[in-house]
Amino acid sequence: MPRKPPLSSDADTVDAIVRGAFRDAFTVLGRQAVDDHYFRIQAFLPQADSVVVVNSVTGRDAGRLTRVHAAGFFAGLFAAREGTFPYRLRLSQRQYKWDIEDPYRFPPTLSELDLTRIANGTNWEIYHCLGAHPLTMEGIAGTLFSVFAPQAGRVSVVGDFNDWDGRRNPMRLRHPFGVWEIFMPGVATGALYKFEIIGRYGEYLLKADPYARYSQKPPETASVVWHSEEFVWHDEEWIAGRAKTNASDAPMAIYEVHVGSWKRIPEDNNRVLTYLELADKLVPYVKEMGFTHVELLPLAEHPYTGSWGYQPIGLFSPTSRYGTPDQLRAFVDRCHQEDIGVILDWVPGHFPKDPHGLGNFDGSFLYEHSDPRKNWHQDWKTLIYNYGRAEVQNFLIANALYWILYFHIDGLRVDAVASMLHLDYSRRDGDWLPNEHGGNENLEAIDFVRNLNARIDERGRGAITIAEESTSWPQVTHPAHQGGLGFRYKWNLGWMHDILYYLSLDPILRSHNHDKVTFGLVYGFNENFILVLSHDEVVHLKKSLLGKMFGEGKEQRFAHLRLLYAFLYAHPGKKLLFMGGEIAQEREWNHDQSLDWHLAEDPPHLGVRRLLGDLNRLYRATPALYQQDRLPSGFQWIESDDRERSVFAFIRHGRLSSDFMIVVCNFTPVPRLSYRIGVPQGGVYLERINTDAREYGGGGMGNYGQARAEMIAWREWAHSVELHLPPLSVLYLEPAPMKK
Repeated sequence: MPRKPPLSSDADTVDAIVRGAFRDAFTVLGRQAVDDHYFRIQAFLPQADSVVVVNSVTGRDAGRLTRVHAAGFFAGLFAAREGTFPYRLRLSQRQYKWDIEDPYRFPPTLSELDLTRIANGTNWEIYHCLGAHPLTMEGIAGTLFSVFAPQAGRVSVVGDFNDWDGRRNPMRLRHPFGVWEIFMPGVATGALYKFEIIGRYGEYLLKADPYARYSQKPPETASVVWHSEEFVWHDEEWIAGRAKTNASDAPMAIYEVHVGSWKRIPEDNNRVLTYLELADKLVPYVKEMGFTHVELLPLAEHPYTGSWGYQPIGLFSPTSRYGTPDQLRAFVDRCHQEDIGVILDWVPGHFPKDPHGLGNFDGSFLYEHSDPRKNWHQDWKTLIYNYGRAEVQNFLIANALYWILYFHIDGLRVDAVASMLHLDYSRRDGDWLPNEHGGNENLEAIDFVRNLNARIDERGRGAITIAEESTSWPQVTHPAHQGGLGFRYKWNLGWMHDILYYLSLDPILRSHNHDKVTFGLVYGFNENFILVLSHDEVVHLKKSLLGKMFGEGKEQRFAHLRLLYAFLYAHPGKKLLFMGGEIAQEREWNHDQSLDWHLAEDPPHLGVRRLLGDLNRLYRATPALYQQDRLPSGFQWIESDDRERSVFAFIRHGRLSSDFMIVVCNFTPVPRLSYRIGVPQGGVYLERINTDAREYGGGGMGNYGQARAEMIAWREWAHSVELHLPPLSVLYLEPAPMKK
């Protein structure tokens, strides 16, 4: 007879398991071969008084496990001749008995190929591997948990299902990839969980899942197991045409929205709208107003509501403040069915240091840079990603693709690009580390951005990226093979600051600041620009857009605002307006309050809203206003030097020579009667927009709807037209159709 081996592992190993200090519990727990004659089953079950092994096939007891440690470690020997068999464990505690499946009897799940791609930083669908994934193994329903934590001493999944006890379900380490995994039978959609990690120096860390698909509603911080039901999309036609919709020669008028404060339900404790309610209320409104896209401030889960989403932790988890992931998909689907694109603000530049987040994730600098001169954002008190690490690039790029592929997002507006590109961004001399060439360019971040844009071009089915880049970094929207960064569009923050400053001035002073209006055309064709009047300009004591306008009275401020919007739509570049601007919100935006919708029907506010709707509809119907945004041939000055009267006139050209729109702007409160400008051809010109029209809240001055060109030479033009320019106004003039 062979000599019978010990009942259990050695005492030191058992003690380490009980203390939760053993690095790879799968080499101890579950079924382990001992020799040719015996195998051993061991389990750590502190909730049980006794444990019986049950053959899952026959349903019969296969043997009782012996308690070998008072804390609840059980072990038993079984003869190898009995063969291997699937089993479950029958637990007893006082008079109660119940069966559980042993997670330590299941084999590894992640493939070597997936793990190799994770290690190489090239697994662009890594969200299918890491995180929490409900599935069935060997006929048993449960959830596969997996996480990347290469420097961890031990990782356990904890949750309601194991009393948040990190000793009970330590995970399998997949050597040498640094990935930990465990299949947890019986854990289903809706279960709360985190990862308990022993760091490289023995510290205990409790972390939310970086790849969680769903999270608890803040201020709670647990991840939530989520399995999406089979969601049926209805936007195939939209996706097929998305590349044309997002193209630089297409119209793009974006309505920027903060979901939590666009509209609230005052009779229900001032609660926010859900994603489904947003689909019912926001989508018809955007369609009625004529916008082509909505842009949503970041929706990735974030602990602090006051960050507006710009300090995210759960990058794969749409915030639960407004509903479930499938409800967000339903909102996007509704937008697409109504021919509205959806852009999402995305934040790969930094992340908060909350203890459940990415910082010091496995006791090492796993996601953030290790050098304090490169890992800490001085302004926002946040951590900066280590773009030079392949796994971090993989994490971020896969996340971008996740939003595009899983939620059908049409574009990502990439936040704070300037802070990523410049090593000395908001840092004093001596507080930053030059690159290998001695410069201030973050070469690792540049590589990341180019890699990001290349992968989206390759896999995104026409989706785009937009850079919020606040410096004069060259070729932001040029292809990488030409030395560019590869973004499709760039926010034109310079134009925004210039025009808002100009309109805040007393008109008497504008002649001395004439170039604030013209300077944007000096560089206006260097990039694919979006002209923005964004949320950043209506917070932090900057006033609302209406509040920024100069005016000796309310009428002048409203006239200035109408002028601003008409100039925005006439100027080369795509358009973006933050919510509330269309109703001339008087106070600053407050993320905790609804917009002041009670103002919407007040005559001057209603006039502004009507003007915005008409501008959107005319813009979309007029190729001259968008078709050649990127090309100098799409713009031509008629009058750019009339400093004394602060009048500007120009032409927007479409591709066809007959397709053009003349725009005349009077930036003073003085009417300009019989003002003559040159025009390309003779005939009648229709007044398509007059911001002083009474229906917009103006005084009603104009040209009775049209003006006729005369054979009077004016500068280089053979024809000219005499116009009455209302005070603080913009006129759009289009040649009348030729009679057949």
